Order: sequence, then C-alpha cells, then structure tokens
Amino acid sequence: MVLDTCLLRTQYCNHSLHCIRLGMNAQITSVQAILVDLPTIRAHQLAMTTMQRQTVVIVRLRSSDGIEGIGEATTIGGLSYGEESPEGIKLTIDTYLTPALIGLDATNPNAAMLRLNKVARGNRFAKCAIETALLDAQGKRLGVPVSALLGGAARAALPVLWTLASGETQRDIDEAERLLAERRHNVFKLKIGRRSVDADVAHVARIKAALGDRAKVTVDVNQAWSEAQAARGIAALEAAGIDLVEQPTPREQRGALARLASRFVVPIMADEAVAGPEDALELARGACADVFALKIAKSGGLYGMLRTAAVADAAGISLYGGTMLESSIGSIASAHGFCALPQLDWGTELFGPLLLKDDVVTARPQYRDFELHIPEGPGLGLHIDEEKLAFYRRDQ
Repeated sequence: MVLDTCLLRTQYCNHSLHCIRLGMNAQITSVQAILVDLPTIRAHQLAMTTMQRQTVVIVRLRSSDGIEGIGEATTIGGLSYGEESPEGIKLTIDTYLTPALIGLDATNPNAAMLRLNKVARGNRFAKCAIETALLDAQGKRLGVPVSALLGGAARAALPVLWTLASGETQRDIDEAERLLAERRHNVFKLKIGRRSVDADVAHVARIKAALGDRAKVTVDVNQAWSEAQAARGIAALEAAGIDLVEQPTPREQRGALARLASRFVVPIMADEAVAGPEDALELARGACADVFALKIAKSGGLYGMLRTAAVADAAGISLYGGTMLESSIGSIASAHGFCALPQLDWGTELFGPLLLKDDVVTARPQYRDFELHIPEGPGLGLHIDEEKLAFYRRDQ
C-alpha cells in the first residue's frame, strides 16, 4: 500500500513537471476583449444608479500551446461606481495592454503583470481580467484549480448574502422570506441612501423586524451620507439590530469614517475607500473601519487582493468578500481567491450570477444551503458557451 502511494505521488510529480516543461515555451498569441450585455432579473437600485442590465467585458487569452484562459472585468452602472467603464476597459486592453502581452511567456503571470504595470498606470479592472485569464490558463496547463496557484483552498464553499434592492419594503420582505425557505440566503443587504435618512431607516427597520433572528441584515449606503447624517442614521440602525453598515460616507473622508467607527458598536465596513494594499495600510493606520470589503477588480487582480487581505489580517481587521456584480466568470475568479484566505469572518456577496437572467458559460455556479460551491476542474472550472456569447456580445 505504501509502495502504491509512493508510485502514485511519483507519477503525479512527473506529470506536473512534464506539464511545466511543455508550457515553458508557450507564448501569448492573442488577447480578445468582448463587450457583453446581459439582462438582469429585475431592476437593481443603488444609491448612485438603478441597473436594468449588466455589461461585462469577457477576456479570452490564447497561447501557442493551444490553451485558452478566460477572465472578466465588470463595473456597476458604467461610470457611476468608479473610474473605469466597460467601454474604457475594452479600449485599454485593445490599445495598450494587448500589444504589451503578445509574445510574453504565458506560463509566468507575475512577469506579464509586471510588464502591464509599466505600460499602464491604474486600470485595475482591465488588469484584473487579464490576470484572471492568465491564471485560468495556467491552472488548465497544470491540471489544478486557480485556488491551488494561490496557496490552496482553505474552504470548499463560501457563505453568500443577497441584496434586497427593489426599494419596496413589503416586496423585499417577501423576497427574503422566499430565499430563507429555499435555504439559498440567510444574510441580506439593503441598498440605501437614495431617500431621506428617516425613510431609509424606517425601511430597513421594518425588514429586520420581520426577519428577526432568522437572518442577518446589513446596509450599504454607497457613500451617500454626510458625517452628520451618518451619525444619526447609524444610531437608529444600531438600535434596530442591523449587523453591519457599509461605506456610509464618501471614500475620501477617512477621518469621518474613523470617527464613526469609534463611536458605534455596530461594525463599519470600508468598501469604496479600500482598493489595494496601499489604501488598506492607510485605513488600518487611521483605525477607519472594522471590516474591509475585498474585490479582486479594485485590487487589480487576485494577487493584489491577497496583498490587501494580508494588510487587514495583520491589523486585526475583519474581511468580507465583495462583488462588482460580475457574471459567473468574474464571480468564480473571486471565489477562488476568497476561499484561499485564512480568515473571512463576514462571508461574501458573490451573488452576481443570480442577478442575471442568463450567462455566457456552459454551467452556472451552484448555490445551496446558503453557500456558493466552487466548480471542480482545472483553472476556474468554467467553459464559455459559444452560442450565448455570440448572442449577447454587443458587436453582434
């Protein structure tokens, strides 16, 4: 039995080394950025916009060894959330990043990303999509999941909340009750900030009262409040039993965030205020938040997200796996990264695929028992559905 085990290990190691040798000369031959418009199941209301559809940028990166990697870049409401738009991401990839990638070693994502950082400053969303495609391809090349390239999965599934964003109190209560009964979600986020503070608090308090201890309820203000409004609103939300308050004030106002975090027991989470490890360091230094929302796109990719998480971890700040409402490709890329984190106290919000009526992969992610289950297989574990991609791509 011991001899058989040793033989199997030797065969596996030899196979891995053979795969690595085969990939040593693999060069990047093409990078394609495709705009895709996907319908949502309902209007999705945020403080800064109302989404009627989601536009994603699908990246297909091919190498001389015949292996293709896929990635995704997605924003929320075009330019309403941040400084990159889907159209701008495609332009950046086509005009600046692709020429810098052609001919590079496809098996060395670190070297490729260093090259891109010299070619273009910022543009984290575009770079994240390319890094994801490089890691997907390398995972396929070596026969391992992307999480293995990040040190291995610490968990096989991820808790996932659902955002109640219809704006109608009873409709949101009914939706939450249905999802609880289906064992799909038991944590709910409410998007607030569009109405008056009093109206928003009343809306949230009614939903929390209806759900009681059966579910956690969090709120996301998306930077919509001033410090004075936030102080009044958070006090009322805390009294109503809300579990977490996300980014109540503008991201630039770190002092306001720090004062609010020190004033209330309910945890305050930084989202828009934290992108990469540099932001994380400054926020930790100023004791600006109790929780950081991690997003691979804002961090410039999976490796950047891990660096951001390491800063928070060292400072004793809790972590939460955020989303840009990506489709299956971007959501599962995030999931591979989040499942590799040592701590993830606040779970995730990787519900993007559930918000979409349709997707461009052959098999959509599985959600059950309040968790997202990571697909099995090498790379991301996903495959493009060519017919659906052809149907939803904007240029067709």
